[in-house]
Amino acid sequence: MPTTDPDAVPLTDNGRSETSIEAVVVRTQFANQDSGWSVVRCRDDHGLHFTAVGALLGVVPGDRLRLSGRWVVHTTFGQQLEVAGWVAVLPSTRDGIRRFLASGRVRGIGPKMAARIVDAFGIEALDVIERDPQRLLEIPGIGPKTLRRVADSWAAHRGIQQLMVFLAGHGVPPGVAAKAHARYGASALELVRSNPYRLAEDIFGVGFRTADAVARRLGLPADAPQRLEAGLLHVLQQATSDGHVFLPREETLARAQELLEAPAEGLEAAVAALAERGSLTLHGVAGAGQAVYLRRLELAEAGVAAALVRLLDAGPPQPGFDIRQAMGTFQARREIQLADRQLEALAAALVEPVAVITGGPGTGKTTLIRGIIDILGARGRTVLLAAPTGRAAKRLQEATAADARTIHRLLEFNPRAATFGRNRGTPLDADLLVVDEVSMLDVELAQRLLDAVPTGCRIVLVGDADQLPSVGPGNVLADLIASGRVRVIRLTEIFRQAEQSLIVVNAHRINCGEMPFFGSRDSGGDFYFVDRDEPDEAASLAIDFAARRIPERFGLDPVRDVQVLSPMHRGELGVASLNQRLRELLTPPGPELKVGGRSFRAGDKLMQIRNNYELDIFNGDIGRVSAVDEDALELTVSFDERPVVIDADGLDDLVPAYACTIHKSQGSEYPAVVIVLHHQHHIMLQRNLLYTAVTRGRRLVVIVGSRRALGRAVRNATVRERHSRLAERLRQSNGEPDRLPQEQNGRS
Repeated sequence: MPTTDPDAVPLTDNGRSETSIEAVVVRTQFANQDSGWSVVRCRDDHGLHFTAVGALLGVVPGDRLRLSGRWVVHTTFGQQLEVAGWVAVLPSTRDGIRRFLASGRVRGIGPKMAARIVDAFGIEALDVIERDPQRLLEIPGIGPKTLRRVADSWAAHRGIQQLMVFLAGHGVPPGVAAKAHARYGASALELVRSNPYRLAEDIFGVGFRTADAVARRLGLPADAPQRLEAGLLHVLQQATSDGHVFLPREETLARAQELLEAPAEGLEAAVAALAERGSLTLHGVAGAGQAVYLRRLELAEAGVAAALVRLLDAGPPQPGFDIRQAMGTFQARREIQLADRQLEALAAALVEPVAVITGGPGTGKTTLIRGIIDILGARGRTVLLAAPTGRAAKRLQEATAADARTIHRLLEFNPRAATFGRNRGTPLDADLLVVDEVSMLDVELAQRLLDAVPTGCRIVLVGDADQLPSVGPGNVLADLIASGRVRVIRLTEIFRQAEQSLIVVNAHRINCGEMPFFGSRDSGGDFYFVDRDEPDEAASLAIDFAARRIPERFGLDPVRDVQVLSPMHRGELGVASLNQRLRELLTPPGPELKVGGRSFRAGDKLMQIRNNYELDIFNGDIGRVSAVDEDALELTVSFDERPVVIDADGLDDLVPAYACTIHKSQGSEYPAVVIVLHHQHHIMLQRNLLYTAVTRGRRLVVIVGSRRALGRAVRNATVRERHSRLAERLRQSNGEPDRLPQEQNGRS
């Protein structure tokens, strides 16, 4: 129904002409974090309320805006101002200034401090901050440290304001201005004006299309060289999201032509120019034309191959002890009997320069790692344990009772300098390195790791080759297996204790293309399937299982111990919708921090989605909000009982985590998982996706969804091809491991 709000601004021209109006933001009713499109309730200077729609992401209650656009009547929501552009206007009233200062625009000032400042200086508060900030020391609670924070933040705010005005005129969300200013400093506006494509290259969350729209509005021609070059780099960067290390030249040009609607001749010239500058490299591929790499990925892939060949060709020194006797002593001490394949794997780990041990759940991979530690530790040898993620490292440490670290921590990564303390010049000090969950290892991290392994140190790579590959580019584990250059032992036998678990049995059945067995309601089993074909029923039931039924029956905490997994983000059965509903059930109202249209509540379950090396939290880490500081605009989030304080700048990297995608669950294990699987997810229904989801559950797995979707996932063994030449490089290695390819300047 059209609005009947008696205080609404009257429609005057039925959308025929542009209008301009100043108003204060009352509340944000909807904000799309991806597109920036928002629905905002505003109040003009006469006290009349209206709704504004458009690229308004980031505005907060209390902001004063000058809006330009046209009035329209929506068939459902009634009268609205369709915003074409806007700028922020500094407030001039006490209440407006207080709201502005409390909004998070100025770091160091929260709601309580904002009220004190306005009480002290009234409508001159903003002038005091800009012209005479030392007077802030008159306010109780503001010391020299806070003063510096406020002054620096205000100076940045003024620069951001100019950039925000420019970008807002081109439909770019205001949050981008803050990120660009943080990256470029005082020269941000000049840099963005001269080359808007820098935004797409340098600013997280800004896509090529956004930068392209700005460039086109500035009058840059469609065939401008910088546009074509930026488009090509965008195509190659997007390909990394699908795991590709390179793209064939023909595919690169075809994708760029579709994106840019540009002639092939111009794109060929752009490829040559980028190769000349070293932004990309070109390589001949046998029977497949030419491979086009982003320079950093070509160096990473070549570096992995070079390091492996170095280790393989040099070979480690002889063990110096009787391997057979050592394995017998280990079995006697642990009172176990290893299977023949396990003994083969353990022997390979102790003598081979590089060994790969792969196998599914219940096949004894962890027992072998314990054996390596036990045998070498008894002889005074140094064994290092590592995994790609914090959660995987913690699981490895718990399983082996030995110190295990993330690869970044092992390599002594310095986040401020973005450098690794351990490298070829200062290698790791170890006799043997074990890396677990190698399926998660992308080609860039693999290169950093292998570069730091000294010649003569053995390396044992452990992982499940049937799980999903790494989120980042490359297919390291599969390529090593396919290369034929390293010793590979595949464990297939499920051992007696694991045979009692339907989770383990069904994981192997799924991997073989067989439908899983299901436990009955009263069987006391650990694997269940609940058939629900209607999406709304499936969603409601999955939520009920996670929030009520499983916690009540199994004595588990619904937030800490139960994880909902879905193949996709969007839709009724997607992660976004499930998270919203689960939060309302599991996190009661309480202290809350609102920043940029998002809210964070005490008790919220959150996931970190980007590595933050300074705070020692990583992509995929899950924590829970333990404290909210509205005044300082900070959250305290407990990650594995370790409290981490995160300020407003870090909140973009946190997302709700009551439900998460199966891809994001890699390397993690949960007491119970509820997997939502439906034919709505048909694009994602693959065997390795389902297998990965099932193997995340330790005590209980419940699948809710349609039997048709389950059957499709089990049958679909198709694995998306990843363009990678690591296996080929290893097969073709010629005894010159340290020489990186020099195929530059467009030559192949």
